[in-house]
Amino acid sequence: MRDAGSATYNAAIESIATHDTDKEPAPFAQRILREVERRRFNDASRQVVIGDGAAWIWRFADEHFPAAIEIVDVFHAKGHIFDVAKAVYGPGTDMAEQWARQRCQELDEERIDDVIAAIKSHAGACEEARRNVEYFSSNRARMAYPKFRAMGLVGASGVVEGGCKNIVAGRLKRGGMRWTVSGANAIIALRCAIESNRFDHYCPRKIGLIFHKVLM
Repeated sequence: MRDAGSATYNAAIESIATHDTDKEPAPFAQRILREVERRRFNDASRQVVIGDGAAWIWRFADEHFPAAIEIVDVFHAKGHIFDVAKAVYGPGTDMAEQWARQRCQELDEERIDDVIAAIKSHAGACEEARRNVEYFSSNRARMAYPKFRAMGLVGASGVVEGGCKNIVAGRLKRGGMRWTVSGANAIIALRCAIESNRFDHYCPRKIGLIFHKVLM
């Protein structure tokens, strides 16, 4: 359970990539760091970063939040298991379902070595299995789900996924809509301000009331 109104949203179509010669963080990195400051993340007694397992997320977290507990979203991890099962046994087959369910149980019990061994047994003939041996090996410490549950931590990124789907995509992907990047980012910013209860700070009151009716 999370506190009502505790989630805030901050999004844009931006890159986090940088060159070695860049003097400033990438635009998306700056956005994250502004939100970190606004939410006083660095003052928290316990910090957690949840991601889908992509390497860039952990590089960013290691650089800026070295004390944070890192967690791979459990549903993304299980999605990778099912991807391997479908590649090995075929989509929708009983063998794929049975194999994946067994691996997911092992994952829930933090038997990561068993998961990796089962995937590795197919790596010689399956590219999907080869990729996922690396995925689970490199994220092993971030999949300690029994430990995380005992600590009272959330192991899933559903709030983020829901925000992407309902707040961002739900506004931009309506019928007949076409966007420039700058136009899309403008609407995203306003939508995030509304859903984060920051709209009065984002726009002057009189103008804001007009925008609010249009955006909703």
